[in-house]
Amino acid sequence: MNFDISNLLEAWDYQAGQIVVRKFKGKDGKEKIQLRVDLGLLQMNACGRPDGKQPYGHESLLEHFEHKLQKFRSEHNESDEGFRLNPEECAKLQQEAIQYHHRYICLFQLKEFDAVLRDTQRNIRVFDFVERFAEHPELAWALQQLRPQLLMMQIRAEGSKRLDAQDFEGAIRSVEEGLEEIRNFYREHGRGDLIDQSGEIQSLEGWINELRTARPLSEKEKLERDLQEAVRREDYEKAAAVRDALKSLSNK
Repeated sequence: MNFDISNLLEAWDYQAGQIVVRKFKGKDGKEKIQLRVDLGLLQMNACGRPDGKQPYGHESLLEHFEHKLQKFRSEHNESDEGFRLNPEECAKLQQEAIQYHHRYICLFQLKEFDAVLRDTQRNIRVFDFVERFAEHPELAWALQQLRPQLLMMQIRAEGSKRLDAQDFEGAIRSVEEGLEEIRNFYREHGRGDLIDQSGEIQSLEGWINELRTARPLSEKEKLERDLQEAVRREDYEKAAAVRDALKSLSNK
């Protein structure tokens, strides 16, 4: 067996500051994703757990622990009081979540926005599960502090989907709602001081400004623009006609 991947790397240059990704079908018939990094490449499955493993016969560790919770409840009169995740279990769930993190970054670059939403929503389940059942709050925070970045990717995927459908208003609305969700996250965890420093918030605010600039004008906005221009040029006949058009549009 030849373990040297030099030929692969030489044919696929690493580009500093860029996310270079490709997707292909592996020998097992499953779709794979490769991410070029400075020292080589990362390969992952496009579906299921990224490394292809099925811990304890489940799709992922999250499903394994969810199954354990269901079993615990069935043995304790449907109560989860006393069910806890120890530090080692929390660490393993975090390591698994990082696999999905790498994949949804790649999927976003490939413009597979539905798959990004699938993986980000899956990691939110992990964050919520650990926050609820971790033995100590600091174990949960190790994951929770990653939530703003995850939410940013989820918001960008949802907004990009809407843009692909030419739904500028929907894209802007989803970003506005997402920004408020990230701000609320900091407030709820007593870190409102981080809102102004958040790179995720700054990035989304920059994007929403671009969206507002690029958004096509509605028929009403076009008429209002034409009215302002007619008044500026003192073309009162044109202004009157535009006012009539605006009135007609309002009555529809």
